Amino acid sequence: MGDWNLGLGTLREVVLSRLADLLDNPKCGWRQLADAVSMQPQFRCSEKELMSCSLQVLSAKGSPSRSLLAMLADRNCSLGFLLQCLRKIEHREAICLFCVPYKVMEQIRITVQPQSQKIPEGGRLVLNCQGSGFSGLVYQWFKGKEEVPSGNSPDLVLGPLSQDQQGYYICRVSQGDSFVFSQWAHVTVIQPSSSSSGSSSSFFPSSVSGLHITQQPQDLAIAEGDCLCLECKAEGNPPPQYQWYHNKQPLSPANKPNLMIPCVTTADRGKYSCRVYNLYHEVWSNQAHVEIGPGFCGPSWDESDEATDKVALLMGNMNYQHHRQLRAPMADVHELTNLLRQLDFKVVSLLDLNRQEMHSAVTEFLLLLDRGVYGLLYFAGHGYENYGNSFMVPIDAPASYTSEHCLWVQDVLQRMQERETGLNVFLLDMCRKRNLNDDIIPQPGPLKVTANIVFGYATCVDAEAYEVNKDDLSNGIFISFLKQRLLEDEKVTVMLDRVAEDMGQCEITRGRQALELRSNLSERRALTDRIQCTDCPAATSARNLQWAIAHVLPESRYLHFDCGVKVQLGFAAEFSNIMIIYTRIMDQPKDIISCTAQLSDFSEGVDVDLKLTNQENLQDAGSLLFDFEAPPRPEMKKLYTRLRALQRLKKELTFTVCLQYQYTNMDEEVQEKQTVSVGKPLVAKLNLHEPRLPRSFSASSSSDLHTFSLPESSSFPEGLESSVPASETSSIGSASTCWSYYPHAGEVSGHSKQVNVPEETFSPEFLEGDRPQPLSAESKSLPHDCLEDLSFQFRTKQNFHSC
Repeated sequence: MGDWNLGLGTLREVVLSRLADLLDNPKCGWRQLADAVSMQPQFRCSEKELMSCSLQVLSAKGSPSRSLLAMLADRNCSLGFLLQCLRKIEHREAICLFCVPYKVMEQIRITVQPQSQKIPEGGRLVLNCQGSGFSGLVYQWFKGKEEVPSGNSPDLVLGPLSQDQQGYYICRVSQGDSFVFSQWAHVTVIQPSSSSSGSSSSFFPSSVSGLHITQQPQDLAIAEGDCLCLECKAEGNPPPQYQWYHNKQPLSPANKPNLMIPCVTTADRGKYSCRVYNLYHEVWSNQAHVEIGPGFCGPSWDESDEATDKVALLMGNMNYQHHRQLRAPMADVHELTNLLRQLDFKVVSLLDLNRQEMHSAVTEFLLLLDRGVYGLLYFAGHGYENYGNSFMVPIDAPASYTSEHCLWVQDVLQRMQERETGLNVFLLDMCRKRNLNDDIIPQPGPLKVTANIVFGYATCVDAEAYEVNKDDLSNGIFISFLKQRLLEDEKVTVMLDRVAEDMGQCEITRGRQALELRSNLSERRALTDRIQCTDCPAATSARNLQWAIAHVLPESRYLHFDCGVKVQLGFAAEFSNIMIIYTRIMDQPKDIISCTAQLSDFSEGVDVDLKLTNQENLQDAGSLLFDFEAPPRPEMKKLYTRLRALQRLKKELTFTVCLQYQYTNMDEEVQEKQTVSVGKPLVAKLNLHEPRLPRSFSASSSSDLHTFSLPESSSFPEGLESSVPASETSSIGSASTCWSYYPHAGEVSGHSKQVNVPEETFSPEFLEGDRPQPLSAESKSLPHDCLEDLSFQFRTKQNFHSC
């Protein structure tokens, strides 16, 4: 009988389950069947495979027989050979299951029938037929009794249609000797002359596809906090359905002609398109490009000595691809982050950026600036200065780089001035030597006379900046002195003057490096100035939300494995683009003597040193900024993994948690795996790898945010949770601390901390028993009072190569 040549995959599920139950016994069961099938070499199972089958009993729903049958099915074991082996081991109950073959094998069923259609001549025909029952179904379309060439898939697509393609179509679905036919579908081809008649025009719109978009979505340029509205309209019979997409990813729920997104941020910018479809056809709308710029509320700042907000972008480049690598930027950015936070700055801290990422980071930074906001930009890395123009060198700069490969500081200043900021501070911890490879003299546009610009250069013109190497961490000379003065309540220029005096009094730095201050600051503006409330709470809330998006950490979660082990996954941010994940065994059965949970198979794009993953302490995992105490419960060990370069993550972050454990009565380890997806954490949401429009918005062209209302009693809009995936709204973190949001109903937002920044707390999941201490003079950073007692190894941050 031909049907016995079919594979095990054709057995009905109920038969497979019953057969597995019958074979799950020690006397005449799956082990005896495994011996019987071994007469054919391709079906012989190794000891490891048999052990894997036997371990299925440890799972609540596991079946050794079902595992063996799955192996045989994968090796194309036929029903006839299986029946022969069952007869050999004399398993009569199992043999009886095969007495009535047509009841044993799954019957082919047509689940989706092709439908009759009327298509204009020159149009496109799509017929669909879906079958179920067997794996590996074969499809063949016929027109009348003739096979349709290339018609061997569930969808038959023909076009452009001609009159000779009119007729009756049918599909045969088969597997081996079993087959079934679909119903007939009558295809009528309408001639162009009849398309103007009332009957045909009412049945189809004037479109060759049978589905016609009458209104396309349009490009938009709107401000943060505004409402995004796009519209796509179509005609068709049956009535069209809609699905909106953002950057080729489906939006949910977004299945109406109108797409509306309230309170947009820059995470909502990109390309939008709409898929329009019905039972027979599918068309796509044009792509609508949506750009999100900063909001503007009008002149509500009173030009006082208070800031409307304070924002800082800190960039440190260490691991250069074609130049000498540096050591200081990591510790310098970390220390400056902690200090600026104490001054109520919103801080974005990033390490190791290429040119595109630096440009995008600056653009995102500018979106956080507005009228009266204090903006601070710090850069540590290689740099140079030609003809009064300073350039920051990205990590991917070629060996002989020029200005076109770098980020131009004066251009950033000009763009900051367009935001009508209250204070512009640049702290450039880089060399200022001439670049002999670059003979281009850039011409900046005219700068506004704002009298609010401060440049603090780590060294003077045509000189080098140095870093101090000590233990595993390094400090730049500039930050070693700056951190002693940064919190002083003095005009920013006075504070930097004192830093310059301190550097000049140190014998080891005298003659090597001297801070240079350039400023036109006419008012007494200090980094310690309080933040005042503005008349535009919507702009403040939108700015808070924009900053918060770059600091959302995945929610701590628990994974439950079949063996009864419970594993905790925790997350913390070391920088805005560096995250640490730990695993910890929370619960395990008594008969398991050893158990570890390790991470592997990370998403493409994220930078992970596999040699440093799953380490028992953070130092071994590559994080030198944390100093942990011994955990209170040594038996609950954590394994740490450090993920870098999150800004290059193009898709959601996924990884595998591999649980390895051993039972008391077994010598071999057993493995279980679970795949985890945590979305886009921290700065990955901003897609810094994508190009930005250089000057698409200014304050004068932005929309008025007075039309957007948000509660004033909360530091962040109540819609934060709806703007960020639910699994990622638990905490917001950066630079070794996590930020949590606690709206206080009815609370007056008069104090600066309540208006602009959330309450700062240590994440209990991450820091319990292992609390890291911020860098200080007592830890691994460079003590100021011991500066002259240390033996320095000076390293310049300038590096040029001639062609």
